Amino acid sequence: MPKALIAYVTRSGQTQSIAEYIAEGIRFTGCDAVIMNAAQIQKEEQLEGYDAYVFGSPTYHGDMAQGMKSFLFIASKANLAGKVGGAFGAFGWSGEAVDRIYDTMRNIFQMNMVGGPLRLKSASMQGGMQMAQDYGRELGKRMTRE
Repeated sequence: MPKALIAYVTRSGQTQSIAEYIAEGIRFTGCDAVIMNAAQIQKEEQLEGYDAYVFGSPTYHGDMAQGMKSFLFIASKANLAGKVGGAFGAFGWSGEAVDRIYDTMRNIFQMNMVGGPLRLKSASMQGGMQMAQDYGRELGKRMTRE
């Protein structure tokens, strides 16, 4: 069964909630999803064995959280080229962090990215739960086609 790793950084819990809904969407397609706080991942070996990778961070002061920057440095050492990828995050005003994560995954890690990044103010506002689940479904569909 294809399996995705969803690694996130959160401060208020919004990004974690989005991660959980993305995981639900992935599971709806018959794939498995593992959710981890990015701080739990200390070595690139912990990134082995997944078919897709979804990274998320909130935006603070126009940038991703420091924990995601540290995590991306670890991820850069893993061989993620060609793997299915997605990026998501919560934001208050601008949401640039998600674009930076997405661009890093696509351009530097050379990953097979799904659509564009998922940017939500909250999983509980304006259909956020449904959008996150739909994003997960798209990731799951891509994993089963690979």
